Amino acid sequence: MENNLLMAAGLIKIIDESRQNAFKRVNEELIRMYWNVGEYLSKESEKAEFGDAYIDSVAREIQDAFPGIKGFNRRGLYRMKQFYEIYAEDEFVSTLLTQISWSNHLAIMSKAKTEEERHFYIMLCIKESYSARELDRQINSGYYERYMLSKEKVLPEPIRELKENPFLDSYVIEFLDLPQNFKEADLRKGLIHNMKEFILEVGKDFTFVDDEYRVQVGGEDFKIDLLFFHRGLQCLVAFELKIGKFKPEYVSKMDFYLEALDRQKKKDNENPSVGMILCASKDDEVVEYAMSRTLSPMMVAEYKLQLPDKAVLQRKLQELINIPQIEE
Repeated sequence: MENNLLMAAGLIKIIDESRQNAFKRVNEELIRMYWNVGEYLSKESEKAEFGDAYIDSVAREIQDAFPGIKGFNRRGLYRMKQFYEIYAEDEFVSTLLTQISWSNHLAIMSKAKTEEERHFYIMLCIKESYSARELDRQINSGYYERYMLSKEKVLPEPIRELKENPFLDSYVIEFLDLPQNFKEADLRKGLIHNMKEFILEVGKDFTFVDDEYRVQVGGEDFKIDLLFFHRGLQCLVAFELKIGKFKPEYVSKMDFYLEALDRQKKKDNENPSVGMILCASKDDEVVEYAMSRTLSPMMVAEYKLQLPDKAVLQRKLQELINIPQIEE
């Protein structure tokens, strides 16, 4: 019986991998076709005497030649033309365009305002394998702006030493249905109940281990709110959840948890554990003072229970980028 289960699992893996490869090849051909159609329309439109009317006539001819074909109406053809014209001179993405779906391309083209933002979401789609719904949520939550604002913050020394920093300065958890005066236990249970959405927000390299993860020190039990393993960092990540403003004493508590994890739970091939203190709000100066002497790799971030105003995030990012640098 056990051998049969192993054989079935092996066959399922083969079938699944083949289906995924077939889907990728189909998607690559579709994107190449849309690119070629867009290139043709762009160049012919420049020569056509009727301007936009040229594409209208092409749409009618395609429908006559392929009755019932989808995506090649006037709107679809304009999108293909736009797709080509946006990326025609962009060498950065030329080899990446076929790696994400047409639905994701449409979302990026319609919602990303700059070349940098388009590049960011294309790379993120490839890395995280976003569905159309997942990408749409990330764009609407201002993920690009939040990521860029996080990069501009001065990170604690232990975090700066990591090969990559997968943490944001603020997280949006609008998917929780919390009671009016919720407690930390409600926040923790809400995140567990909506773990798929929370993983989308923090990044798919995070693997959930357990909630109220127990470590024992000196015969006494202590519980870490949420424990994850990060595949990229190859380490355990402890999340502490706070419903109020950041307090300096939270740092020493996280120091304690990370020390316990490293002594008791960390495997020899893993890196030192990392901490994330997730608060409703924080004062950056208080955080900097509180963490100035800790040697533990940890971050303090805010969480928001509603989707942010993207325009506000964009203004903050623009202001930060335009701040003149003071030469020493």
